[in-house]
Amino acid sequence: MSEQSAAPAADLENTLHLELKDGTITITLRPDLAPLHVERIKTLTRQGFYNGVVFHRVIDGFMAQGGDPTGTGTGGSELPNVAAEFTQKAKFVRGTCGMARAESPDSANSQFFIMFAPGSFLDGQYTIWGEVTAGMDLDDKIKKG
Repeated sequence: MSEQSAAPAADLENTLHLELKDGTITITLRPDLAPLHVERIKTLTRQGFYNGVVFHRVIDGFMAQGGDPTGTGTGGSELPNVAAEFTQKAKFVRGTCGMARAESPDSANSQFFIMFAPGSFLDGQYTIWGEVTAGMDLDDKIKKG
């Protein structure tokens, strides 16, 4: 991922580009919903943590998950975990970006997912930190690895 450096109308501080082999997905960050998670995504992006990291879990019609440097689904950054920031102000719909976690609600670290379709069963259970605002057609083409 890389931080935005283009359109003047965009909120540059809260726009990320996720560069895929077929193009770029633009993600608008939502610090109003999850300031701690947004700051974590920004920190890891600035460190280059996500560069070259694959989507290790892709479920057609549901979501694509990445952010694990080991590519196994069990890895994360060396930073401490982030406490849950669940909200009722937004829902898991197509294009929503959420933070993956283990069983504990306060175990989010670096892994994230992008929804291919609505997933209301995730509402209030996982932190929403952003939304795809351009390139969703590319998101639909994400393959595991």
